[in-house]
Amino acid sequence: RPKLLMLDEPSLGLAPLIVREIFRIISQLGSEGVTMLLVEQNARAALEISDYSYVIENGKIALEGSGVEVAGNPAVKAAYLGI
Repeated sequence: RPKLLMLDEPSLGLAPLIVREIFRIISQLGSEGVTMLLVEQNARAALEISDYSYVIENGKIALEGSGVEVAGNPAVKAAYLGI
């Protein structure tokens, strides 16, 4: 029963099916009340499950907000989501 679960690139190098399962488990843990700090380059998957997100560029916070807000930002869409 951790108070804080810190995850650094949990999907790195894994097959797509395993990545989906990892993010399903992370989402489930969040719904059970586990607080998590997730560092992840798979922006789409991370933003879909996050309550609050930060975009860090060159070591500085460039943008922050709810996962939905950050995912909807045009600069994030262009740079990280391929839209």
